Amino acid sequence: MSAISAQDMKGMVGQTLGTSEWLLVDQEMINKFADATGDHQFIHVNEEMAKMTPFGGTIAHGFLTLSLFPVLMAKSDCPRVEGVKMGVNYGGNKVRFLAPVRSGKKVRGHFKLLELEEKRPGQWQQTLEFTVEIEGEDKPAVMAEWISQFFV
Repeated sequence: MSAISAQDMKGMVGQTLGTSEWLLVDQEMINKFADATGDHQFIHVNEEMAKMTPFGGTIAHGFLTLSLFPVLMAKSDCPRVEGVKMGVNYGGNKVRFLAPVRSGKKVRGHFKLLELEEKRPGQWQQTLEFTVEIEGEDKPAVMAEWISQFFV
Protein backbone atom coordinates (compact mmCIF):
# COMPACT_ATOMS: atom_id res chain seq x y z
CA MET A 1 0.00 0.00 0.00
CA SER A 2 1.82 3.04 -1.30
CA ALA A 3 1.25 6.73 -0.49
CA ILE A 4 0.86 9.08 -3.46
CA SER A 5 -0.12 12.69 -3.97
CA ALA A 6 -3.69 13.65 -4.83
CA GLN A 7 -2.41 14.89 -8.20
CA ASP A 8 -0.82 11.50 -8.88
CA MET A 9 -4.08 9.80 -7.88
CA LYS A 10 -5.93 12.04 -10.35
CA GLY A 11 -3.78 10.50 -13.07
CA MET A 12 -5.23 7.09 -12.17
CA VAL A 13 -8.82 7.94 -13.15
CA GLY A 14 -10.26 5.03 -15.11
CA GLN A 15 -7.89 2.51 -13.52
CA THR A 16 -8.45 -0.27 -11.04
CA LEU A 17 -6.82 0.83 -7.79
CA GLY A 18 -6.72 -2.52 -6.04
CA THR A 19 -8.35 -5.45 -4.33
CA SER A 20 -8.87 -6.23 -0.67
CA GLU A 21 -8.12 -9.30 1.37
CA TRP A 22 -10.94 -11.80 1.88
CA LEU A 23 -13.25 -11.09 4.83
CA LEU A 24 -15.49 -13.67 6.50
CA VAL A 25 -19.15 -12.69 6.85
CA ASP A 26 -20.34 -14.97 9.65
CA GLN A 27 -23.57 -15.23 11.61
CA GLU A 28 -22.15 -13.22 14.50
CA MET A 29 -21.46 -10.28 12.16
CA ILE A 30 -24.96 -10.57 10.67
CA ASN A 31 -26.59 -10.71 14.11
CA LYS A 32 -24.67 -7.64 15.31
CA PHE A 33 -25.75 -5.73 12.21
CA ALA A 34 -29.37 -6.79 12.82
CA ASP A 35 -29.11 -5.48 16.38
CA ALA A 36 -27.52 -2.21 15.24
CA THR A 37 -30.16 -1.55 12.58
CA GLY A 38 -33.23 -3.18 14.10
CA ASP A 39 -33.64 -5.36 10.99
CA HIS A 40 -34.28 -8.82 12.43
CA GLN A 41 -36.01 -10.31 9.39
CA PHE A 42 -35.81 -14.10 9.67
CA ILE A 43 -33.73 -14.52 6.50
CA HIS A 44 -30.91 -12.82 8.39
CA VAL A 45 -31.17 -14.15 11.95
CA ASN A 46 -33.28 -17.33 12.12
CA GLU A 47 -31.16 -20.15 10.74
CA GLU A 48 -33.93 -22.77 10.91
CA MET A 49 -36.55 -20.69 9.09
CA ALA A 50 -34.00 -19.41 6.57
CA LYS A 51 -33.17 -23.01 5.58
CA MET A 52 -36.67 -23.22 4.07
CA THR A 53 -36.06 -20.30 1.69
CA PRO A 54 -34.40 -20.42 -1.75
CA PHE A 55 -31.25 -19.11 0.00
CA GLY A 56 -30.92 -22.35 2.01
CA GLY A 57 -29.79 -20.47 5.11
CA THR A 58 -29.27 -17.03 6.52
CA ILE A 59 -27.93 -14.21 4.38
CA ALA A 60 -26.26 -10.91 5.18
CA HIS A 61 -28.29 -7.74 4.90
CA GLY A 62 -27.61 -5.88 1.66
CA PHE A 63 -26.75 -2.80 3.69
CA LEU A 64 -24.30 -4.86 5.75
CA THR A 65 -22.50 -5.86 2.57
CA LEU A 66 -22.46 -2.24 1.39
CA SER A 67 -21.21 -1.07 4.78
CA LEU A 68 -18.10 -3.24 4.42
CA PHE A 69 -16.66 -0.60 2.07
CA PRO A 70 -14.39 1.02 4.72
CA VAL A 71 -12.98 -2.23 6.13
CA LEU A 72 -12.42 -3.71 2.69
CA MET A 73 -10.72 -0.51 1.52
CA ALA A 74 -8.51 -0.56 4.63
CA LYS A 75 -7.57 -4.18 3.89
CA SER A 76 -6.78 -3.46 0.24
CA ASP A 77 -3.65 -2.78 -1.74
CA CYS A 78 -5.10 0.51 -3.07
CA PRO A 79 -2.72 3.45 -2.97
CA ARG A 80 -3.32 5.96 -0.18
CA VAL A 81 -3.27 9.71 -0.74
CA GLU A 82 -0.57 11.24 1.44
CA GLY A 83 -1.46 13.96 3.90
CA VAL A 84 -5.16 13.14 4.26
CA LYS A 85 -6.48 14.77 7.43
CA MET A 86 -10.09 13.59 7.13
CA GLY A 87 -12.44 11.73 4.83
CA VAL A 88 -16.24 11.80 4.64
CA ASN A 89 -18.93 9.92 2.74
CA TYR A 90 -20.79 12.09 0.25
CA GLY A 91 -23.25 9.59 -1.23
CA GLY A 92 -23.79 7.14 -4.00
CA ASN A 93 -24.71 7.42 -7.65
CA LYS A 94 -25.98 3.88 -7.84
CA VAL A 95 -26.06 0.75 -5.75
CA ARG A 96 -27.12 -2.68 -6.91
CA PHE A 97 -27.50 -5.77 -4.72
CA LEU A 98 -26.87 -8.56 -7.22
CA ALA A 99 -26.42 -11.72 -5.15
CA PRO A 100 -26.93 -12.64 -1.49
CA VAL A 101 -23.96 -13.20 0.79
CA ARG A 102 -24.68 -16.39 2.69
CA SER A 103 -23.52 -16.66 6.27
CA GLY A 104 -20.08 -18.23 6.40
CA LYS A 105 -18.97 -16.89 3.01
CA LYS A 106 -15.93 -14.70 2.38
CA VAL A 107 -16.08 -11.48 0.40
CA ARG A 108 -13.53 -9.06 -0.99
CA GLY A 109 -13.69 -5.64 -2.56
CA HIS A 110 -12.46 -4.37 -5.90
CA PHE A 111 -11.96 -0.62 -6.32
CA LYS A 112 -11.81 1.39 -9.54
CA LEU A 113 -11.32 5.17 -9.62
CA LEU A 114 -14.00 6.73 -11.82
CA GLU A 115 -13.52 10.43 -11.00
CA LEU A 116 -11.32 12.64 -8.87
CA GLU A 117 -11.81 16.38 -8.71
CA GLU A 118 -10.43 19.10 -6.48
CA LYS A 119 -13.54 20.98 -5.32
CA ARG A 120 -11.61 23.62 -3.36
CA PRO A 121 -7.93 23.84 -2.46
CA GLY A 122 -7.19 20.72 -0.42
CA GLN A 123 -10.74 19.30 -0.74
CA TRP A 124 -11.00 16.40 -3.17
CA GLN A 125 -14.07 14.45 -4.28
CA GLN A 126 -13.65 10.94 -5.61
CA THR A 127 -16.07 8.51 -7.17
CA LEU A 128 -15.12 4.86 -6.87
CA GLU A 129 -16.67 1.81 -8.44
CA PHE A 130 -16.91 -0.66 -5.55
CA THR A 131 -17.59 -4.30 -6.35
CA VAL A 132 -17.99 -6.96 -3.67
CA GLU A 133 -16.99 -10.41 -4.88
CA ILE A 134 -18.19 -13.56 -3.10
CA GLU A 135 -15.59 -16.32 -2.85
CA GLY A 136 -16.40 -19.20 -5.19
CA GLU A 137 -19.35 -17.46 -6.88
CA ASP A 138 -19.62 -15.95 -10.34
CA LYS A 139 -21.98 -13.09 -9.54
CA PRO A 140 -20.87 -10.20 -7.31
CA ALA A 141 -22.89 -9.34 -4.21
CA VAL A 142 -22.83 -5.57 -4.71
CA MET A 143 -21.79 -3.07 -7.32
CA ALA A 144 -21.86 0.58 -6.33
CA GLU A 145 -20.59 3.97 -7.40
CA TRP A 146 -19.60 5.60 -4.13
CA ILE A 147 -18.66 9.24 -3.66
CA SER A 148 -16.46 10.46 -0.85
CA GLN A 149 -14.42 13.51 -0.10
CA PHE A 150 -11.03 13.78 1.51
CA PHE A 151 -9.13 16.76 2.83
CA VAL A 152 -5.35 17.23 2.58
